[in-house]
Amino acid sequence: MNYPNYSQDNVREDLAAGNLPPIIIYFTYDHLPEPLQSISKPFGDLALRMAHELPNSAELSTCLRKLLEAKDCAVRAALPPGKAKI
Repeated sequence: MNYPNYSQDNVREDLAAGNLPPIIIYFTYDHLPEPLQSISKPFGDLALRMAHELPNSAELSTCLRKLLEAKDCAVRAALPPGKAKI
């Protein structure tokens, strides 16, 4: 599978079918403005790769949770000053 080209629609279909961990929904990026999509996409690509290549386990859950935390920090860091919503 070519992870960088895995479409957001495929992600949602695989989630609905139960083929991916539920946390993967938080790695989608098509709802973000373009500049933030380019920040978020590499994290989503890596999350998909990990979800496909690693066995389902507590360690995978922790891996994805910490990756999500890093993605959120990177996206917030890319926001213009004063544009973050509280």
